[in-house]
Amino acid sequence: MAVDLRAFTPARVALGHTGHSLPTAELLRFQLDHARARDAVHQPLDPASLGIPHLLLHSAAPDRATYLRRPDLGRTLAEESRAQIAQGDYDAAIVIADGLSAHAVHHHAGALLDSLLPLLRDEQWRLAPLVVVLQGRVAIGDEIGLLFGARQVLVLIGERPGLTSPDSLGVYLTWDPRRGRTDAERNCISNVRSEGISYAAAAHKLHFLMREARARKLSGIALKEDAALLL
Repeated sequence: MAVDLRAFTPARVALGHTGHSLPTAELLRFQLDHARARDAVHQPLDPASLGIPHLLLHSAAPDRATYLRRPDLGRTLAEESRAQIAQGDYDAAIVIADGLSAHAVHHHAGALLDSLLPLLRDEQWRLAPLVVVLQGRVAIGDEIGLLFGARQVLVLIGERPGLTSPDSLGVYLTWDPRRGRTDAERNCISNVRSEGISYAAAAHKLHFLMREARARKLSGIALKEDAALLL
């Protein structure tokens, strides 16, 4: 019995053919998805649309075109933004960055925080002021966490869009944030969106990882994500 693989995945499988070419409908769908992915990369983030009180900062990349050409500038704060951060005594800092899909941030960052923050407040976590960074990469959270004096930093960022996922939100956790941290020293939860990991499941995993990072004073490959399943 033939199985229709398209019922199980949004990936481009079992597309059919017309002679040696794709059917017209599939070609048009590919072009539409490609356009959506390109738009996600270039769309600017509108911080006001998040509806969350925040401290707005900028990376050293002065505009979107420079940001895309110079990833290194997206990993460090502009000088004037660096001066806006005050040292404190915080358990964690939370950073929202546009990354490569402002669309993902617009749609999912606020909803994820709505699921996560009550879990942290119930345990009386001391959180630094919420930060939104324009033209930011993952590693910019290391500098922000260091300047705040936070023991760990959580970065919510728009992931590189795929042809079927232009709005995927990624979350990166780093213990003891400071310049020079590597990806091996971070924990990542990827594909937070309606068709991927739900807000409740992502918040559950993040809460577990943040508690374990605080207890064991580490993150990354040494910190395994073995939280109980959320039923």
